[in-house]
Amino acid sequence: MEEYEKRRLSIFNQLNIFSMVAGLVLTLAGLFSKDHLPPLVWYVVSSPLAIGIIILWLTHEQYYEASRLVYFSVYPIVTCLVYLGKVDAGVSLFFILYGVMAVFFLQKFTSIIFAFCWSAACYILATVVPHDYYFRLASVNYWLYVFHHITALGFIFYTLFLIKKENADYQFSLMGKSRELHRRNLEIGKQKQEIAEKATLLEQQTRELTELNQVKNKLFSVIAHDLKTPMYALRNLFHNMQKYKLSSQEILDMVPGIATEINYTTSLMENLLQWAKSQMKHATVNPEVLDVQRMVIEVLQLLQLQAENKQVYLESQLDEPVYCYADREMVNLVLRNLLSNAIKFTPKHGTVYVGATEKSRQIEVFVQDTGIGMSRENMQRIFGDSYYTTKGTNHETGTGLGLKLCKEFLEKNGGDITVQSEPGKGSTFSFTLPRYDNQVA
Repeated sequence: MEEYEKRRLSIFNQLNIFSMVAGLVLTLAGLFSKDHLPPLVWYVVSSPLAIGIIILWLTHEQYYEASRLVYFSVYPIVTCLVYLGKVDAGVSLFFILYGVMAVFFLQKFTSIIFAFCWSAACYILATVVPHDYYFRLASVNYWLYVFHHITALGFIFYTLFLIKKENADYQFSLMGKSRELHRRNLEIGKQKQEIAEKATLLEQQTRELTELNQVKNKLFSVIAHDLKTPMYALRNLFHNMQKYKLSSQEILDMVPGIATEINYTTSLMENLLQWAKSQMKHATVNPEVLDVQRMVIEVLQLLQLQAENKQVYLESQLDEPVYCYADREMVNLVLRNLLSNAIKFTPKHGTVYVGATEKSRQIEVFVQDTGIGMSRENMQRIFGDSYYTTKGTNHETGTGLGLKLCKEFLEKNGGDITVQSEPGKGSTFSFTLPRYDNQVA
């Protein structure tokens, strides 16, 4: 049984007990009265006690609807029979009580219509249709007659009061449940948001782990293949020098190739170490004032041997100091990678230019070559999620790790990198960094 029905049943039981008590009081009042009362009057005053016992039994047996239907069917007809017996007992107001209570307490619509119409019909038969009363309670016992009316009015008032109070309590209960439901909905919404955030974080971590796993596989591939080549070349050189006693000229002929491999290996190792450092959670950017002109000169000197082996010319177009505010090691790696790549993809007798321009809040450094250039598709791939690489003009190999590091390091320093290129017309890589004077301001 629903909570609302339990509440209505509780009120119905209270009214039924109240009716039984009223019937008992009327019976005792009749017994102690000095006036002679006709049998029908005794029938009226004693019937509430008998009907109440029947209703209590039906309720105990859980025949809830039947007990209420009996109440609103039997009481009107019992009262009506008194008036049809030509006895005016002064209980006509009870018909109104039965009609009001039927509307509230009965569940089924058909039962409500039946009980209301039944009470109305009994009321019309008892009070509207003319009767030649041979007994009027008002004439015999006026105070008992008044008591009957007061009791009926008390019943009506008490019933309406209980109904109003119950509706108010039920509405208050619904509001409390609504507030509780709203609170739980907020908690559920908060939990859903937390789950969504955790799911997003988990998805991000899964994506990062996938990327790191791809990098790991790539690095193992590099270590297993690319790093062993120069090591084998050195081992073979020393082995042949020891076993075959090579001449100076033969050794000199072998050195350029080995030097090229060593240069690549050195660059690769530096990139790998910088990448490993960048993946550490506690790796931080340590910006400082940097003279880009001086750093370019140092990197050009470092890569001079690589350029001479390919007969590529390096030219700096920085005529005066240019200052930026960034991490020294990261900027140094960006310059080394861009210049090394420019040498790698520039054929013999080509030129690599490096320069810088100052803007309002940034400086822009460019590395331009007269090399083989690249297509638009390849320009989109070099900064993509995958590790894209191609062989240089002398079949130099690479990992694709260098340009990704350049982009990552520049973004950490508040800069960016772009590329312009056409097949056969060379490439120009440009990157930006914060100006020093802007940082001071």
